Amino acid sequence: MPGGAAYTGKDEIAHLQMWAAVNNLRLNRKKTKEIIFSERRKGVLPPPLSGIERVPGLRVLGVTVNDKLTAADHVATLLSSGTSQLYAMRVLRSHGTPPSSLHDIFRATVVSRIQYAALAWSGMCSAADRTRLDSLLRRNKRLGYCSDDMPVVADLFNTADVDFFHHVKTNSDHVLQPYLPDQTNIPY
Repeated sequence: MPGGAAYTGKDEIAHLQMWAAVNNLRLNRKKTKEIIFSERRKGVLPPPLSGIERVPGLRVLGVTVNDKLTAADHVATLLSSGTSQLYAMRVLRSHGTPPSSLHDIFRATVVSRIQYAALAWSGMCSAADRTRLDSLLRRNKRLGYCSDDMPVVADLFNTADVDFFHHVKTNSDHVLQPYLPDQTNIPY
């Protein structure tokens, strides 16, 4: 702000309302949430904004982000849905679904949820969270719902990273292409 004054949350809300009005929109304060990212809660937090709920976590496009920027809440959601999937898999097997089809269903329901937006949240995933996800995969392998060649979670994340980078590198129209360094060809 001009004059060195502090820029507050109240100023930001006023800016958002002005932007919305210019773009023929309206800011709905009942649907607006505030999240303050911090490592610890020892510091003094600013007072809540008028009419806006302060929350410890948000679900954005299916990925849960918490105020400590960890993936713990998202992993807990994945583990919960993966565990509840066990009952459905047991019912399918009791009705005669072949193992190869169970593997396909597991990959389509559980593994796809783990891989969904992994590029966005896997970097915030602790070793303990990865161990818990690996435990879910091992349990399903043991029960026969998951194929034995399913890689560990870290490998799933690495594969997603490599595939994404390859896609950016090979697609000249990709929005991230200009940010890559120029390729240098060194003849030997």
